[in-house]
Amino acid sequence: MKVLVIEDEVGISKPLCKMLEHSNIHTDAVYDGLSGYMQGSRNIYDVIILDIMLPEMDGLEVLRKLRADGVLTPILLLTAKDTVDDKVSGLNLGADDYLTKPFVMDELIARVKALSRRRADVFSPDIITVGDVTLNVSGAMLTVGESSEVIPAKEAHILEILMRNKDNVISKDYLLDTVWGFDSEATDNTVEIYVHYVRKRLAESRNVSIVTQRSLGYVLREKDD
Repeated sequence: MKVLVIEDEVGISKPLCKMLEHSNIHTDAVYDGLSGYMQGSRNIYDVIILDIMLPEMDGLEVLRKLRADGVLTPILLLTAKDTVDDKVSGLNLGADDYLTKPFVMDELIARVKALSRRRADVFSPDIITVGDVTLNVSGAMLTVGESSEVIPAKEAHILEILMRNKDNVISKDYLLDTVWGFDSEATDNTVEIYVHYVRKRLAESRNVSIVTQRSLGYVLREKDD
């Protein structure tokens, strides 16, 4: 699981990220609303934790813009204001849950995990198509042009992540955490080997390829015919 924390108070953000990481939840942190919007719009996170009171752009505006852009990532609002208006405004703009500061860390982690499960249940179509490549997720059936084959589960999972996040860079760390899990002995080299396997599966595609972004990760791109 990967979570974006948008919180300007370092004294809250750093302990929060530390506790999430301790619970095997990978985190990225930004400290103002504009950076949060730009990072959140990449649409690669399982959950976004969003403070309402932020510099540059307030949290409700970040929420509004993300939803207007079609970003469906579950969003948990954090607010120091224990008022009905803030909660109603956030929920009406598309927030999925909220917590009022100060909060109990165990409750926040439980809510994050619940929102992540909801995303998997609601927002993940079973069949994904990019260009002339189609992946049936449940059966790991890959179709490239006119040819179809069932591919190994880990290759299918990597390809699913890349296809769902077309044109966005996916890091090796994210693939390691998501495909192999935190307790695995897999390494960066393992990821490179499996991405090589997936590339070979796409070799006959006319317009879809996996591009390596040096020191960043991988991005699946669709070329114009």
